[in-house]
Order: sequence, then C-alpha cells, then structure tokens
Amino acid sequence: MTGVTAAVIPAAGLGTRFLPATKAMPKEMLPIVDKPAIQFVVEEAVAAGLNDLLFITSRGKRALEDHFDQNIELEAALTAKNDNARLALAQESNDLAHIHYVRQGQALGLGHAVLMAEHHVGDQPFAVLLGDDLIDERDPIVPRMIEVRERLGGSVLCLMRVPHEDISLYGCVAVSDTDSDDVVQVTDLIEKPSVDEAPSDYAIIGRYILDPAVFEILHNTAPGRGGEIQLTDALVELARRPASEGGGVHGVVFDGRRYDTGDKLSYLKAVIQLAMERDDIGDDLREWISEQEL
Repeated sequence: MTGVTAAVIPAAGLGTRFLPATKAMPKEMLPIVDKPAIQFVVEEAVAAGLNDLLFITSRGKRALEDHFDQNIELEAALTAKNDNARLALAQESNDLAHIHYVRQGQALGLGHAVLMAEHHVGDQPFAVLLGDDLIDERDPIVPRMIEVRERLGGSVLCLMRVPHEDISLYGCVAVSDTDSDDVVQVTDLIEKPSVDEAPSDYAIIGRYILDPAVFEILHNTAPGRGGEIQLTDALVELARRPASEGGGVHGVVFDGRRYDTGDKLSYLKAVIQLAMERDDIGDDLREWISEQEL
C-alpha cells in the first residue's frame, strides 16, 4: 500500500441555505470571524501531510480560487504602508499546498464529485474533506485515519456518536468491534435513515480516506436518494468486497471538537464558539454575551 498525500475537497454546491449571502459569494468563503471556512479545511489537510489538494468546483467559485492565490495589488498596498501584520494575513493562504481545480458541470451528488477526481488521483488512496465540518486543530483526526488505512487497507470513515433522535440527519453505519477501542469495522451504511431504521448511533462525519477502487464502483452506481450519485452507495459495495479488490471499510470514532457550518444556526454557533476562544476578542465577546438579556 502507498501513503496518502492527496485530498479532494468538494466545493461545487450552490449554498442555497445561505441565500442571499451566497448569491454571488461561494458558501465556502463565509467567514469564521475573519477567516473563510474553507481555509480551516485546507489547513487541516496540510497539517495531516496532505499537500496535493484538488477542489471540485462549479460556476461562481472564482472567489475561492482567488483566495488561495496571490493578490499583488493588496500586498503592494500593505507593503507600502509597512503594515506587516496584515500583509502576513493576506499572504498566509498563498502557498499552503499544491492546489488544483476541476469543475463539476452538474450537481449530481457527492459520489459524482468524488468521481471527478479520478484522473487527478489515479490509482492512489486519497482523502476527502467536506467543508461543512470543521475539525478543531487541537483534535486532529485525519492522521489517525491514515494510520488505520495503512494498517488495515481499504477505506476509512470518520464516525461520531450522535443522539439517536438526530441520526436521520446523517449517513449512518452498522459496525462490529475490532481490536482497537477507537476503530470499528463498517458492515453496512444507510444514508439519512429514519430513527427506527438506523442500525447504530454512529454518524458519518465529513472526513474519508478512500481506496481508488471507489472510482470503478462510482462509474456503475445509479443515482439514488434525491436523484444523485451517493458516495454512501459506493461505500456499501466497498464494505462487501474483499481486501484483495480494494474492499473493506473501517471507521475511526471521533470524540473531539467539531464545528458544523452546514446551516444558519449551526454556522452561527461555530462562529461564536471559535470567536470566544480567540486571544484578541474572546474575553470581550464572553463579557458582552453575559451582559445580554437572553
């Protein structure tokens, strides 16, 4: 088995839950205080040793590409003012990794977005990081997932226990134990099951290490829920395949800090949580919140 160095970051969605803000701005560029949410994801990938990043984009995502490029005019203006602090902030996203882009012409689901990466990653295992889930840098999970892939092969999911009444909001897995406390073997997957149908309280969080065998399966996966090609359907097939054919799916159970930016309320919670932990504004924000008549 070869190591994992590439990451795929799907960013082709329309962001309709955040209209009108996302009419002209990519959802991924919504700020967490003063840093776009997508930069947190890129920094997480780089910290895990993934320095070859492929964004799956669509029309209207130019701002995302510009953010990870040099802004010569802005940097020149800040240099002329000797504003080195803001210059460093403007430059920090320029050279984080080797970043590439490919467009997903039609919004045909996460499985289709992953399939768009086939020609870039080839026959190597790769990571997929979804932008709606921000993982706190103090609780990294991708390095542990890569370790499990290197030891057991196949594909690896990030799992998190959620309240049973919330399981219908997530992809859910059936599991069996392994010899590691934080690792389970995935035997089945269901996309957003009803509470009665859910085989466990383990929800799939937006981090994956995928065997390249997933591409051949996705080519033959019919549209499922919502008329989209579901990655979950391909993972079911991988879970049933032998290891000799790139099969086997395991899950790493994550119990660290995660911030959900998938809808307005959870996004606001993420902004407030992360803002309160900052050295420059955290104390003042906590004091202001405590003074409000809620």
